[in-house]
Amino acid sequence: MALKKVALSTLVVLGAAAAGGWFSLDKETRGLLATMPTNRDVLFWTIPQRDAAFRALDRIPLLAKSNVVPASGAPTSLPKGAPLKLKSDVDAYMAGQRSAALLVVQDGKLRLEHYGLGFDGTGRWTSFSVAKSFTSTLVGAAVKDGFIKSLDDKVSIYIPELKGSAYDDVSVRQLLTMTSGVKWSEDYADPNSDVAKFNKHQPEDGMEALVSYMRKLPREVPAGTRWLYSTGETNLVGTLVQRATGKSLAAYLAEKVWGPAGMEQQATWLLSKTGKEIGGCCVQASPRDYARLGLFILNGAKAKCQSIVPDGWWDEATTKRTEIGQAGRGYGYQWWTYDDGSFAARGIFGQGIFIDPQRKLVIVSNANWAGGARDKQAMAARDAFYVEVKKAIDDELATLSP
Repeated sequence: MALKKVALSTLVVLGAAAAGGWFSLDKETRGLLATMPTNRDVLFWTIPQRDAAFRALDRIPLLAKSNVVPASGAPTSLPKGAPLKLKSDVDAYMAGQRSAALLVVQDGKLRLEHYGLGFDGTGRWTSFSVAKSFTSTLVGAAVKDGFIKSLDDKVSIYIPELKGSAYDDVSVRQLLTMTSGVKWSEDYADPNSDVAKFNKHQPEDGMEALVSYMRKLPREVPAGTRWLYSTGETNLVGTLVQRATGKSLAAYLAEKVWGPAGMEQQATWLLSKTGKEIGGCCVQASPRDYARLGLFILNGAKAKCQSIVPDGWWDEATTKRTEIGQAGRGYGYQWWTYDDGSFAARGIFGQGIFIDPQRKLVIVSNANWAGGARDKQAMAARDAFYVEVKKAIDDELATLSP
């Protein structure tokens, strides 16, 4: 569900120092250089290596290249609210999650803000697949701006190299909901899975590597008949947005989201080996700016009093468009949905933005789960924490009722 291959080598640290990169690093990151990973696969890094790398993927030259998303000139305030009263021990919860950051914003006020793993709010933490929801939002903006005419358009209209492939029958909407029907394997443990192979693919002459790989995949079932999680397809969504708008994802994110939402710090978006932002992964941002993103969406994603997406977009994007085989849950336009009206962006190792419009609630999680990318125990504990926060807010409101 996230970054699969990040170009690394045993020369990263020396290369960074030689390039002068050492002096651009914060004290915290310099102290972690000794534990930086020296292999190429995030899924097999040790816990200390992940602790070091997740806060620095964009800050060490040669580790990964990225494009900058500038901070807003007018940061949105995050005023402190009354401390949230929870029955459980927040410190114990964070220890179990191996949390780097945990923020709860309710009714526009910051009601809980805790940090761990030696991290603090002045740094950036990688999003992994939380970026998928960013990319989806840019699709909505591109529709509103007229760059994408309709979600029912075929993907090959915007990426002509896909003509004649299985994706020639797939609409933009089906790509957004991961219901293309195209064969794909997202098995992180299998070196022969698509998610392991496509990053190593040698592209056809003059063709983007991702497109070159995806156009060769066979159809498995009719488009629109099955949901199948595919990071490759979200990367295609990112390519589609870039082709349609003629802008990089970082530039379009700055224009449509980062500036209007009043982000306090700059963000970065990691690039693929062909120099394009990875649509399905890897925005680096501060925890407070992840919270501001949630608030921006709660408030209708407006710039100069006008929504950046078409009317009705959020109703479609953040409610169940397809079943995923889990009771009470579904998948929208690159958002994980709950039948109670809440929705979430999620990334491996515990990254998340949970949004509950009914309670005007945003919960931000940055972590490095001990149990791996899809730590089921940690995921269940996080879901239970969401429930506890919602109940605490409901109890508060009940005491205020006449």
